[in-house]
Amino acid sequence: MSLLPDSAHPATVLLDAQASTLRLPVCDHYSGVEARMRKSLELQAEMTAEFGTCVFDVTLDCEDGAPVGDEAAHARLVAALAPEARVAARVHAVDHPAFAEDVATIVGEASHRLSYVMVPKVESVDDVLLAEKALERASGGHLPLHVLIESPAAVYRAFEIAAHPRVQSISFGLMDFVSAHGGAIPASAMGVQGQFEHPLVVRAKLEISAACHAHGKVPSHCVVTEFKDPERMQAAAGRAAREFGYTRMWSIHPGQIRSILAAFAPAQSEIDQAARILLSAAAVHWAPISADGVLHDRASYRYYWQLLERAQQTGRSMPAGVQPWFAASSST
Repeated sequence: MSLLPDSAHPATVLLDAQASTLRLPVCDHYSGVEARMRKSLELQAEMTAEFGTCVFDVTLDCEDGAPVGDEAAHARLVAALAPEARVAARVHAVDHPAFAEDVATIVGEASHRLSYVMVPKVESVDDVLLAEKALERASGGHLPLHVLIESPAAVYRAFEIAAHPRVQSISFGLMDFVSAHGGAIPASAMGVQGQFEHPLVVRAKLEISAACHAHGKVPSHCVVTEFKDPERMQAAAGRAAREFGYTRMWSIHPGQIRSILAAFAPAQSEIDQAARILLSAAAVHWAPISADGVLHDRASYRYYWQLLERAQQTGRSMPAGVQPWFAASSST
C-alpha cells in the first residue's frame, strides 16, 4: 500500500490542538558520580546503536551528585562531560548558594550540547522565572526547563507551573513530598507498592500528570528505589504509564532502564493493529473507516499514531508499511 505525500503525513493531519506534539525519550537516567556518569553516557551510545534511536536521556546530577563544599568543581566536571547527545544537567535549587554558579558554568560552557536543564524543588512560577533568567544570562535562553515538584504547595500550583512556556516536563519528587508532610504520610508510601496506594501521594501524582497533559508538557514519574528487583520495577513503571498517565520515568540505576522501556512500550499486537488502521485511513485520505466492525475516525487515528510514536521511541519493531512515515519524520 502506498503512502500519501508529506502534506498528508499523520503528524501533520492528526496532531492538532487537542494533542501534545512533544515527544521525549520515555526514560530519564540520573547519575552524579564521575565513574557512573561516564558509564551512563557509554551505555546511552550503546543502546542508541542497538535500538536505532536514543531510548533514554542522561541527566548529569549536580544536586545530589556534588560533594558538599565542592559544588563548583562538580559543575565544571558536568560541563566537560556533556557530549553532543541527549544529555542534560540537574542543577541546585534556585535558593541554593551554588545555583547561580551551576548555571553559569554548565550552561555557559555547554549550552549547545545540552537538551534541557533540570531544576529541583520548584515551588512556584516565580522559581521558574528565576531559572529562566539565569539561563538567559548564561546564553542558554534556548534551553527548555524540566522542573521537579517536591512539596504539597508545589503540587497545588502544578497547573500554573506547567503553563509556563519554558517548562517542557514536570517530575514528581516522591521522597521529599512524603517527608514534607512531617510524618503524616508513612514511610511505606515511598515504597514500590505504597506510592501507588496512599491517597495523598496518588492525588499528587494525578495532579502533576493532569497539569502536564492540560498544557502539552511531559509528566515524568518518580524513582523506584528498589532497583535490584526488575520485575517490581517494571510493574511500577507499567502502573505509572497505564493508570497515572505518565509518559516518562526516572531511572537511578542502569538495571532499571530496560524495565522502563519494556513497561512504556506498546505490545507488538497493539503496534500491528495501529499500523493496519492508519494505513487503511491514509488510503482514504483520513476519512472514517470500519476495521473489524469498529468505526474509526481522526480521534482514534490520533491515538494510534501516538501509539506508533511511542513504539518508535522505545525501539520497538515497526511494520514495514509505516516505516516511511518515521523516515520522513527523522529527516525533517
